[in-house]
Amino acid sequence: MLSLLSSPFSLLFPLFLIPCFFITSNICFPLPVLKILRFIKPPACQDDDHNEKRDEGIYVVGEEEQPTGLRRELMPRHVAVIMDGNRRWAKQAGLMTAQGHEAGAKRLIEFTELCFKLGIHTVSAFAFSTENWGRHKIEVKGLMSLIQHYLSSKIQYFQREETRVSVIGNLTKIPESLLQTIHEIEEATKSYKNRHLILAIDYSGRFDMVRACKSIVKKSEKGLIREEDVDEALIDRELLTNCTEFPSPDLMIRTSGEQRISNFFLWQLAYTELFFSPVLWPDFNKDSLLEALTSYQRRERRFGCRV
Repeated sequence: MLSLLSSPFSLLFPLFLIPCFFITSNICFPLPVLKILRFIKPPACQDDDHNEKRDEGIYVVGEEEQPTGLRRELMPRHVAVIMDGNRRWAKQAGLMTAQGHEAGAKRLIEFTELCFKLGIHTVSAFAFSTENWGRHKIEVKGLMSLIQHYLSSKIQYFQREETRVSVIGNLTKIPESLLQTIHEIEEATKSYKNRHLILAIDYSGRFDMVRACKSIVKKSEKGLIREEDVDEALIDRELLTNCTEFPSPDLMIRTSGEQRISNFFLWQLAYTELFFSPVLWPDFNKDSLLEALTSYQRRERRFGCRV
């Protein structure tokens, strides 16, 4: 009682003499106090509210919470993911296709946050392939709108997380409003060095290689490149993945049970470890990722050589 009277709440103590409004069988507060306490939150509660508003459902792994069996020094530097199964997930759940894509977009944010917390530097996601233009116009329009919404609404989030965002692909058919959003988020995050998210939109591995070849030919015609200058390193520099320090993924994950790379990173995946998961992308959770990383760390990467 003395501690109560000596606290800031001592000013409110007389109000307890007012008839009380019972909120449980054991605890009661007067109505005026309830009205005041509605606006008072301890710091911990305020932090909880902030986290909920930031991103509900994100699984967080702290530096001290490295999953058992995984070694941080053996983490892949670059993880690529083909996010497959949104439409099947929606159909199984009795939802619309657009809701499946929205669930997939949310999962990508959660996936990348966990990857970065585990020490992975670069995450690249196959968000929209060139072949996807062949889908129904309504679905394509919805996907473009969804991508724009997530990019524009997450600019401050990526800045807070110090994550660089790059978008690669053909982009000639992308709506002007989305192109503007892409420019804004790339400019806003270009200075960050330790975390990098690459979104492949209107991307085709064949287009990437053809584009690189054309660029080399043009430079050769101008006398900037000689035949003896052409090697793997030069081609790496001409590919769209030249935006990252680690252009070749160490691990590529594809969800939904499909076992093909579908024209994604044809050059870059030459010695990438592949992991095919039966889980549909919106359900690809923390345990699914840890399973893929455990499989990766158990492999012996020889790059064609015997050790």
